[in-house]
Amino acid sequence: MTVLVNLIVTLGMLGIVPAGLRLIDPVALRGLARLWPLLAAPGALCLWLPRGALAMVLAGLYAAATLALAARAPARLLRTRSLAPPEIAVLTALVAPSVAGTALVAERGGHRLFGFDLDILALTVPHFHFAGFVAALVAGLVCRAAPGSAGGLSRAAAYSVPAGTLLVLLGYFVDDWAELVGAVVLTGGMWTVALLTWREIRPRAGGRVTGALLSTSAAVLVATMLLALWWALGEATGIPHPTLTWMAATHGLGNALGFALCSMLAWHRLGSDLTEKTP
Repeated sequence: MTVLVNLIVTLGMLGIVPAGLRLIDPVALRGLARLWPLLAAPGALCLWLPRGALAMVLAGLYAAATLALAARAPARLLRTRSLAPPEIAVLTALVAPSVAGTALVAERGGHRLFGFDLDILALTVPHFHFAGFVAALVAGLVCRAAPGSAGGLSRAAAYSVPAGTLLVLLGYFVDDWAELVGAVVLTGGMWTVALLTWREIRPRAGGRVTGALLSTSAAVLVATMLLALWWALGEATGIPHPTLTWMAATHGLGNALGFALCSMLAWHRLGSDLTEKTP
C-alpha cells in the first residue's frame, strides 16, 4: 500500500496542485503555479525516505508552502468579500493542502498527531490533496459553468463538497458515525458534480478528447464515492467492508487518475477558470 499511496501523493503534489492553481486564477497564481513543483519537491522526496529527522524536515518545507498557500484564503476573502458558492469552493481548495502538509510532517516524524495512527495520517495526505483540493475546485468550476437551469444543483454541489470535506475531518476527532455523516454529505456533493458534469458540461465540450475526459471523471466518481460510503459505513457499523489497502488500490487510485487527473486536463482544455479576474 505504501508505494501506491506515495505515487498518488507525488502526482498530487507535483502535478495536480499546480494545475489547479492555474484554474483558480491563471493571472494572480501563475507565478506560484510555476514555482509549485519546486516547492513540492521536498515533500515528494520525503515520502520515499525512512521516517526520521531528515524526512520530517523535508516534509516541513512542503508544509510551509501549503501554509503560505492557505494564507491566501483570508486575503482573498478580504479582497472579494464574497461567500458565493464558487468562492467557498476556492477557499476550501486553497486551505486543504495545509491539512495534508501538517499530517505529512507528523507522519514522517513518526509522531501520532492528536493520537491518530501513522497509517491514518499517511492517508490524510492524499485525501486532502484530492478530496480536499481537487474535489472542491471542480465543484466550484461546475457551479460556475452550469447553466441557470441547473443553478440549484450546482450551488448545492459547491457548498456540500467543502462541507463534506470539513465534516470528514471533524469526524476524525469525534467518532466513526460522525465521519459517516461527512462521507454521506461529501458523496452527495460529488455525485451531484458527476451528474452536472455528464448532463450539462460534457455536451458543451469542444471536442471528443475533452468530452471523453469529462465522461471518465463523472463515471469514476460514481464508483469511487460508493466505495467511500461502503468503507465509512463499515467502520461505523462493523459490517464487512474493504481494507485500507484495498481502498488505496481502488478508491484512491480511481480518484487520482480517473477523477482528478482527467478533470484537470478537461478543464484546462475547456479554458475555464473559477474566479473573475481582478486588477
